[in-house]
Amino acid sequence: MAQPKYKRILLKLSGEALAGEKKTGLDIPTVTTICKSVKKCIDAGVQVGIVVGGGNFWRGRTSENMDRVTADHIGMLATTMNALAVGDVLKELGCDVRVQSAIAMNAICEPYIREKAMRHFEKGRVVIFGCGTGNPFFSTDSAASLRAAEINAEIVLKATMVDGVYDKDPLKFDDAVKYETLRHKDILVNGLRVLDGTAAAMCIENNIPLIVFDLHRPDNIYDAVMGEKVGTLVSNQS
Repeated sequence: MAQPKYKRILLKLSGEALAGEKKTGLDIPTVTTICKSVKKCIDAGVQVGIVVGGGNFWRGRTSENMDRVTADHIGMLATTMNALAVGDVLKELGCDVRVQSAIAMNAICEPYIREKAMRHFEKGRVVIFGCGTGNPFFSTDSAASLRAAEINAEIVLKATMVDGVYDKDPLKFDDAVKYETLRHKDILVNGLRVLDGTAAAMCIENNIPLIVFDLHRPDNIYDAVMGEKVGTLVSNQS
């Protein structure tokens, strides 16, 4: 049996990906398909941490006349709803799961404690991180980079709605060119909309590679873990 390339990964799922064709809310068949690919990774012996966005429920930056801190707190609650939903589907598939929140919600999930998360990984559990970093003004991409650094993940897998990183939006421009590989600093220099600046800087500082790939084919998660070429690899290497 082929061996996975990575022992511990951080998977970043956008909220929009969980909505499927509905574009908003949760589409459970879509979530189930994604979770089946995650289970394949678990069955292969990979330790999986997941950070979820909340854009299928709330887009704080598009909220007019609302305090930014309040809008971001609502967004954090949206990520927790998604974390609980993904966790429930994974449990139905036979995975052992713990949901941890950066903001205490003791009645529904664990508080985020790094040492506890590490013990969960050692026991083969999936750990899903909700509420981003727990602070306003930080995106869930920043949360993914932070958690990846904290748990010593070997790579961040960012599941998106396009099959990699392009020099411009491929949904708007037919002549958009896809990058096979890219340096983290190029994201900052060229203003590529892959990660926000904080997330990219954290990946640079902690030397965390990133694979950006298309989630329309959920098994790209498993293929990336097994070392197959999918999407765009972003790293500190030239």
